[in-house]
Amino acid sequence: MGRLRFLTAGESHGRALGVIVEGVPAGLALTAEAIAVDLARRQRGYGRGARQTIEQDRAEIVSGVRHGLTLGSPILLEIANRDWENWTRVMQVEPLSDEAAAELHAAAEEGVRRAMPVTRVRPGHADLAGALKYGFSDVRDVLERASARETTARVAAGGVARAFLTELGVDVWSFTAEVGGVAFDPANASRDRDEADGSPLRCPDPDAETRMIARIDEARANGDTVGGVFEVVARGLPIGLGSYVHWDRRLDAALAGAVMSINIVKGVEFGLGFEQTRRFGSAVHDVIEGRTESGRWIHRSNNAGGLTGGVTNGEPLVVRGAVKPISTLARPLPSADLLTGEPVEKAHYERSDISVVPAAGVVAEAMVMLTLADFVLDKFGGDSLGETKDNLERYRARIAGLPETPVAGRRGRVAGEAATDPDGGETGSGGDD
Repeated sequence: MGRLRFLTAGESHGRALGVIVEGVPAGLALTAEAIAVDLARRQRGYGRGARQTIEQDRAEIVSGVRHGLTLGSPILLEIANRDWENWTRVMQVEPLSDEAAAELHAAAEEGVRRAMPVTRVRPGHADLAGALKYGFSDVRDVLERASARETTARVAAGGVARAFLTELGVDVWSFTAEVGGVAFDPANASRDRDEADGSPLRCPDPDAETRMIARIDEARANGDTVGGVFEVVARGLPIGLGSYVHWDRRLDAALAGAVMSINIVKGVEFGLGFEQTRRFGSAVHDVIEGRTESGRWIHRSNNAGGLTGGVTNGEPLVVRGAVKPISTLARPLPSADLLTGEPVEKAHYERSDISVVPAAGVVAEAMVMLTLADFVLDKFGGDSLGETKDNLERYRARIAGLPETPVAGRRGRVAGEAATDPDGGETGSGGDD
């Protein structure tokens, strides 16, 4: 990231998770209560496991805020892991004394699962690759950080980005579009946003949601898991975020990478996505109808998902993520032992969910908002919120106006800049000579 950066820390069963968010302008109203809303949304959803009944996530704002307003300095957030009290010896930071090591060894000998070294690697997880990469013989050194528990810190950081974007008139929301092959029908999406958010799977189509729940129940009965698709929609974005001039300045590329970085996501698409490959161009590309009196450009459709050439085009941003079935199964798959390399009948099992599509959507909201906030600050800058808002308002006013008429053979310029004649002086309006 450029102007806005964030960095998470912590392990699944460690003392706490932490996140530093850097680059937020000064003067933004920010409270722990506001951040808690999305943290609670992440924990809900039909198919979640027992861990969500243990943790009641809340981010404490440790620094970067005074009297409810950001200072422009890095913001430090901390989320305590309530389950830490059951893992203090297993996950303690300090070196083990001889007595503590003996205590942990005795617990493992007695069959206490959390005390036992993990060597049976799990299919679909980072266990094998991570252990070999970093030279670990106990897979717990991998799975504690590779766990999706880390996304709690991302959602907390996303709460900061949401507060910032809301001040600029940008709204971001997600919903569950598909679970286990059962997809929602836009024509039957009778729930409004609040109703969908309060439903078991955060789905706007109640009939489809009923069938989705049945698929989750089927997976649960079989000791299995099930994936799906979430959709994130961002409204209120100005035309012009991102760029086509270099690959690493394209907003679509940055968003794809951000959403793809979520542990369980295996595919990302914008607008029609892969469906575009099955249609002729005449049925794909969004016809531009023109500009309204207020200066807003209108498209007949939004198959591009609000992005053309890596740049926002004024339509709602629509990004979807494909969520794989959770890798940890109640009926574990066959695998192999890290130490011996020999096959084992069952992989290691950790407490797990059945489906997390609604929660993955909330995490994706956070990643989308953090990416958008970075691109907003890259384009409009501002050390304070007021400065950023002023810059954005001036830009909106400029692009809403009529561009100057180009003249063949004369150097073009950005609208609003004074023209320069061949002798170096400024000209007038830039009309015909």
